[in-house]
Amino acid sequence: MPDVVVLDYGSGNVRSVVRAVERAGASVTLTADFDTALAADGLVVPGVGAYAACMAGLRAIKGERIIGRRLAGGRPVLGICVGMQILFAGGVEHGVETDGCDEWPGLVTRLEADVVPHMGWNTVEAPTGTRLFAGAEDERFYFVHSYAARSWDLVTNDRTAAPLVTWSEHGGDRFVAAVENGPLWATQFHPEKSGDAGAKLLRNWVETLA
Repeated sequence: MPDVVVLDYGSGNVRSVVRAVERAGASVTLTADFDTALAADGLVVPGVGAYAACMAGLRAIKGERIIGRRLAGGRPVLGICVGMQILFAGGVEHGVETDGCDEWPGLVTRLEADVVPHMGWNTVEAPTGTRLFAGAEDERFYFVHSYAARSWDLVTNDRTAAPLVTWSEHGGDRFVAAVENGPLWATQFHPEKSGDAGAKLLRNWVETLA
């Protein structure tokens, strides 16, 4: 049974994430401890609320260093919702730009749709070869967000496998719904709130940790 840490940096209700990852077949610890998070087989970075507040909480526990060091060693990280958004270079809320973890280039910005937030069930466009969505490519997932990465700016060379990017759409605005990039995977939606489809997704991730 793989050992997973859900990073506890003050981001909203994380208990549902802990329970969902446990049901997916992992032994889960909720902690902010640097060494424990670094050593785990897998790390989940949840996120609820404002981008700037999440980054402040993350920096307070040196969470950006935990993420960076894990990825440098090829150790898996899964970001969820704002926990995905903070992986980009920055986020813009109410005209204020906040630096992110800069694992991927690009900014997280407000959705350009008539109805915001985007709240509820939606389909995704998963790419060929996806491991994250294997067996759940045609399912619906639960979204709650007003901001997203609305472009994918990472350029890879021929020596590096290109990330698999999953897209979704709300009110005519297309945005990144998930990314599979080596050891770094992330979802804009909440798999822990997405019923059987989300459970399948989390099982797919946990199985890569074995």
